[in-house]
Amino acid sequence: MKTLAKTSFAGVRPVLTIVMDGVGLAPAGEANAVSLARTPNLDKLLANYPVIQLRAHGTAVGLPSDDDMGNSEVGHNALGSGQVFAQGAKLVSNSIESGKMFVSETWKTLVNGVKDNASTLHFIGLFSDGNVHSHIDHLKAMLTHAKEEGVRKIRIHILLDGRDVGETSAFEYIDPFEDFLASLRDENCDVKIASGGGRMKITMDRYEANWAMVEAGWKTHVLGEGRLFASAHEAVETYRAETGAIDQDLDPFVIGENGQPVGTIEDGDSVIFYNFRGDRAIEISKTFEAGADFDKFDRIRVPSVLYAGMLEYDGDLHIPSRYLVSPPEITNTMGEYLAAAGINQYAISETQKYGHVTYFWNGNRSGKFSEELETYVEISSDIVPFEQRPWMKCAEITDKLIEALESGKYDCLRVNFPNGDMVGHTGSLEATICSMEALDLQLGRILNVVDKVGAVALITADHGNADEMAEVDKKTGAPKRNKDGSLKAKTSHTLNKVPCILYDNVAKDAYTVKEDDGHFGLSSVAGTVVNLLGYEKPEMWDDSLIELK
Repeated sequence: MKTLAKTSFAGVRPVLTIVMDGVGLAPAGEANAVSLARTPNLDKLLANYPVIQLRAHGTAVGLPSDDDMGNSEVGHNALGSGQVFAQGAKLVSNSIESGKMFVSETWKTLVNGVKDNASTLHFIGLFSDGNVHSHIDHLKAMLTHAKEEGVRKIRIHILLDGRDVGETSAFEYIDPFEDFLASLRDENCDVKIASGGGRMKITMDRYEANWAMVEAGWKTHVLGEGRLFASAHEAVETYRAETGAIDQDLDPFVIGENGQPVGTIEDGDSVIFYNFRGDRAIEISKTFEAGADFDKFDRIRVPSVLYAGMLEYDGDLHIPSRYLVSPPEITNTMGEYLAAAGINQYAISETQKYGHVTYFWNGNRSGKFSEELETYVEISSDIVPFEQRPWMKCAEITDKLIEALESGKYDCLRVNFPNGDMVGHTGSLEATICSMEALDLQLGRILNVVDKVGAVALITADHGNADEMAEVDKKTGAPKRNKDGSLKAKTSHTLNKVPCILYDNVAKDAYTVKEDDGHFGLSSVAGTVVNLLGYEKPEMWDDSLIELK
């Protein structure tokens, strides 16, 4: 039984956590959409209320090194659990380095399957070193081991990034990778890229926002349907010339020889989806493993394959049924403790980040800890390019959140506004500025109600993005520019810290805010929330940001 010890402080009801997704702290500048936007409410908060800068990347959120960008998944794990757990990238790297992956039952089953059937081993995944969803070094290690173990035919289906790495960096990965494949290829090992496309065009949908992306991926990778090219380089070069699209938005392509695709997925093959992050891996995994009752789209042909993910992407629903590396077991989360204490909880976002304030917040756990005490609300996201509607669903989210605050039913609430992240990923500075201004309007509405009901709010973020919308020259620190003088757009997350603002006009005299000495991370939010509710933080959680008097 999870228990929370009471403190001498009676606590505040309700406590609201606002996650401004992708809003980091950076010096004002021509590429900082946060500082360029007109945000009177955020400006007032930063000027007049306690602010602690939280670490939101690297080791502070369980990633291998402080060169690794944070992301929404690990950020919400830390926010919701109050702890730092070794995360996907680190788990996979450790498993590869120790050799544990290659003696796992799953690896042996898939490799032996293709050897016994004289069939093909396929790899599908995000093709970069962004280390948010995948890492190309993991793929290369698996290819090397597959050849060493006698796999004779291997096909790779690449999902181009341009989001967690430079927006037009595809050739920086494709060309050296082709050289790497050439070094593996011999009379005993036929290894080739078979298909691909932009990550925001095919395969990597999440939260069932757009199954058409998964359908396009299925047709491309499995059926080999689509425009044929002689190489991935030719495909990217052609599409860029024809459409001007950045990598993440490139159309699907199929590699062909003599007019036929080189790598369709057939009966008896084995398939590894090598992303370690779960949110954009679940739908394609469901598509491979679902039975005849699958109704999301017509798969046309469903090959009988051995399928595995890099990790188990959903531990409750066991998706997929086979995986190469066991995910972190995240225990003793805030949601679990609050449910055991009888605290009514409310979580809301739109589809794009709904899973983050529920599944990831609860330690990669589907469902609720208490049907009676927890309310989860999902606002359906629009299926349009985010730069075309940068306000997204922030007003609708706020409408529902205000209803919840005013109802008096909930003691602890949390909300995610996706604007800064999802629009920031498009690389459009103008749209991201607009997204920040739309978010700021909602902050003003919410804070008025927070005061009205006598609540306290923590306003924070899960990582940076909108704060740095241009690639930066590491030597000079200046934004990089295109040949025409325009800023070279950056679509990835940043390494910047994020704010945690304590908006409290009720109980601020009952505690002191600790000195911001640089050691606090996102995992400190959970302890702060339960302290404000009048409870001691559990022993295993990281330090709270406040100290009760």
